[in-house]
Order: sequence, then C-alpha cells, then structure tokens
Amino acid sequence: MKDQADELRKMMGAKDKRPQRIISVSSGKGGVGKTNIAVNLAIALHELGQNVLLIDADLGLGNVNVILGNMPEYNLYHVIKGVKKMHEIVVDTEYGIRYIAGASGFSSLANLSARGLSKLISSMDSLNDADIIIVDTGAGISDQVAYFWLSSDENIIVTTPEPTAVLDAFSVVKVIASEDSEADIKILVNRVTKPSQAKVVSDNIISASKNYLNMDVKYLGYIFEDKTIPYSVSQQFPFYQYDNKCQASMSIHNIAKKIADMEYSDSRDTKGLSGFMETLSRFLTKNGNVKNANIKKSN
Repeated sequence: MKDQADELRKMMGAKDKRPQRIISVSSGKGGVGKTNIAVNLAIALHELGQNVLLIDADLGLGNVNVILGNMPEYNLYHVIKGVKKMHEIVVDTEYGIRYIAGASGFSSLANLSARGLSKLISSMDSLNDADIIIVDTGAGISDQVAYFWLSSDENIIVTTPEPTAVLDAFSVVKVIASEDSEADIKILVNRVTKPSQAKVVSDNIISASKNYLNMDVKYLGYIFEDKTIPYSVSQQFPFYQYDNKCQASMSIHNIAKKIADMEYSDSRDTKGLSGFMETLSRFLTKNGNVKNANIKKSN
C-alpha cells in the first residue's frame, strides 16, 4: 500500500508541476542594480517555496559571486569542454538557492558540434527540478545580451528614474520587439523614493512601447532607495538576508510574490532550461556564421 501511495503522489506531483520558467533580468545600462535584484529576487522566491536556480550570464562583468560572497571554481565552460558534468558546477548556497557561473561558457556554445550540443542539453535534465530559473544577463543591448532575452520565457527590465536609464530601458524593449512582438516584458523601477515616481517611469515606457512598437509591456513593481543595499554589498551579503524588514527587502518580497502568484496554464509555451540553451545556441551559431561569412567576404 505504501508503494502505491508513493507512486500516486509522484503522479499527482508530475501533473500539478508548473512549467519551468526562464526569467531574464536585464537593463539597458550598467549601474542600475540589476544583479543585486536578480540575486535577492531569487532568494525571496525561494522563501516563498520556489525551487530557484540562478545563472550568471553576464559575460563581461559577472558579479553574482560577489554579492553571494563566494567564488566558484568551475563554470559552464568546464562542462562544454568536458572537464566537468553539469551537476558538478552547480553551487549550493546558504540561502537555499543554487547558482551557475556562466563566464565564457555561453559564448563557447557557438563552437559546439551538433553532438556536443545534444550532450550539453541532455545534461540539463539534472536541473529539471528547478521551478524558476533566473538569468542575470549583461547590461546594454549587444547581440549576445539580446540572445538571452529572446531565449527566455519572461524578461524583467530594470531601470531607475534617471532619464538615461529610462531611455536605455526602452531601447531594450525596442530590440526585443523587433524580434518577438509577443514577448513577455515587465518593467521594474529601482531606487525610487516613492511609489508614484515608479509609476510615472513605467507608464512612460509602457505608453511608448504601445504607441511606437505596438508592444504590450507590463509594470512589475518598484524597489525603494535604501541605505541597507550598499552596506550589504560591501559586506558581500544579500540585502534580503541582511535585513528582511528594510524597505528594499519588503519591495523585493512583494515583487517575488507577484511573480510566484502569476497564473499559468497547461498550454503555456515555456522552453525549460534545455529549450533555453538550444534556442540560445541557435542564435549564437547563426551570429557566428554571419560573422565568418563577412570575414571571408572581406578577404
């Protein structure tokens, strides 16, 4: 009877399992708090019962390890080169989340053979237990960064109220819209002094996106300016764990709850981690082929 009950629970669990969500956290410019938000959002989602995997996909200046206070020995590059298996590069943190350092590994995807890519995607099965995968992308609108947005199920664009940051955030929307007019884009406004300030910023981006790009962009929320944040960063400690009652932590909790409570349907077209990697690889390979063709042409 016990075996039958266990089997029934497994079957019910599989049936009720939500689609694995790939959420990229991006920004049009550096210095808006993108990585800090990605890390603390992952921790807040974990505390709400989500199994969260965080991927540091900033190919130039990955800082997830700085905020978490550890330095991983291995990253995705070592998996691609066959030195390590996927489960061996996953870092378990004291905050309940796991994370993977991408480093130069993602850019190496373009050079993988079909067999190598297939093996890499198969190795992702060991991470299928994650409910939400948060991808901390690089800042800016380079091609490689854009490929992460276009390979994700959902995109969170972080901005501040500063005019330059707002314009750069809208530039991100424009790039995504040019490739996928139905992309799921949400605006998160960081470092606000009052909620109305965030609403004005988000309304401007949402209105411009609708009027000029025919794109439906959503408002996710805001995070208060908080002196706890720079201090916690200096201590290499996530602010949500340092003081979960400060204004910034309460803000990130509200955003995490909104994400966790979002409705889904069985027909939801989500890629999952293996699908994300496969789509990303296609973009990188296509871009690599174009560059190689241009080089040959110039020669």
